[in-house]
Amino acid sequence: MKSAIHNTFTKNKKLDDLEVLGHTQLSNSQTVYPESDLPDGGPRAWGTAFGCFLMQFCGFGYISSFGVYQDYYTRIYLANHPPSAISWIGALTTFLTVSVTLISGPLYDRGWFYQLMVVGSLLQSISLFALSFAKPGQFYLAFIVQGVLAGIGMGLTYAPSVAVVSQHFSKKRTLVMSLVTSGTSLGAMIHPIMLNYLLNGTVGFARGVRASAGFVSALLLIACLSMRTRGLPVPTVGYTTVVRKCSREVFFILTTIGSALFQIGFFFPVFYLQLDSAKHDIDTNFSFYSLVIMNAACFIGRCTAGITAAYTGVLNFMIASTVACSAVIISMIVLSDVASVVVLGLAYGYFSGVYIALLVPLVTVFTPDLSELGARMGISFAFIGGPISGALLGSQYRWWIPSLFSGIISLVGSLMFVVMRLIIYRRNTRKPSIAGGDT
Repeated sequence: MKSAIHNTFTKNKKLDDLEVLGHTQLSNSQTVYPESDLPDGGPRAWGTAFGCFLMQFCGFGYISSFGVYQDYYTRIYLANHPPSAISWIGALTTFLTVSVTLISGPLYDRGWFYQLMVVGSLLQSISLFALSFAKPGQFYLAFIVQGVLAGIGMGLTYAPSVAVVSQHFSKKRTLVMSLVTSGTSLGAMIHPIMLNYLLNGTVGFARGVRASAGFVSALLLIACLSMRTRGLPVPTVGYTTVVRKCSREVFFILTTIGSALFQIGFFFPVFYLQLDSAKHDIDTNFSFYSLVIMNAACFIGRCTAGITAAYTGVLNFMIASTVACSAVIISMIVLSDVASVVVLGLAYGYFSGVYIALLVPLVTVFTPDLSELGARMGISFAFIGGPISGALLGSQYRWWIPSLFSGIISLVGSLMFVVMRLIIYRRNTRKPSIAGGDT
């Protein structure tokens, strides 16, 4: 068991402080998933990883392109509504995607993986096709289908399509999970280019959204056909038992609080970088690709996070990435020209990619029984809310107010991870007593 947790985080023989604590916490637990029996490769495992990659590409990858919709709605399609109201479409989508994991996580633990993937994919596909029938000024139709319906569909697929990786990989788990989550950033590069070309070109909104819906639906079909589970046992404890266990675990609580606070400000650059660029009279064509620049760096961050974390430690790298993201968000106050958009986009894209790639592995290491992973992910992500920066921005576009608020609240969230590191350091100074079971 100790080697399994070790291999999750590093490929060499040097233990990170976090792993040492992880060993101590899990030493008295017996997982229903025998780590030694995991294939750690093979066509079935890598096919599942590919399908999960596509799910992330079509899920959070599409949500991350909402900045294109925000810009188009504000300037053209829903111009009679304030930006703060329009931003709640993307905010609700994000909120439901992570909050519905409170339901999809336990259902995944009980063997409902395929049903979740099929129903969630259908809801997402239907929502996009329904959005194409929205007429200019029909805010509530866009709010219902793009905010509510799509959010529920993505929420049913998000957590299970990451958690299922743990059924196929042990030594390579963190690396594969980071590669799977990189599908989000690749989608966040492809979707904005496609949507900007379709919506702002000659195709128009209706046919453009239908083309996007067809593209996403085809990929979701491939994903559903590619993913497989290993038929592992269902959890031996009830959901309420898992909740009680989580409520007594300091590190799980700190991870949940830190993530919830951090992500209040996390989506401000994702939703507003393109609009911010356009409102500062930066070249329109360049503004269209500001999100692509940010998400290209995000793709690199997600792909390399698992490799770098093997040497720095997952928690250490998490702290560095969240603090850096907070600093960049505050720095958006000075955005004024092309150079500042490029620098801020690249910096935020890379460090935000690292954060997303390491969040699930961080939850995994504090999961004594991997049959509870879905439920624990649901509990942790359920408290992650959408952005409220749109209300702070207002119709006068005072950018410094939401930038400062988002940056500070994200920094407070990152401090929760710092507290975890300090607790771990203190416990490691008492290593003999920890080894004896004093956790």
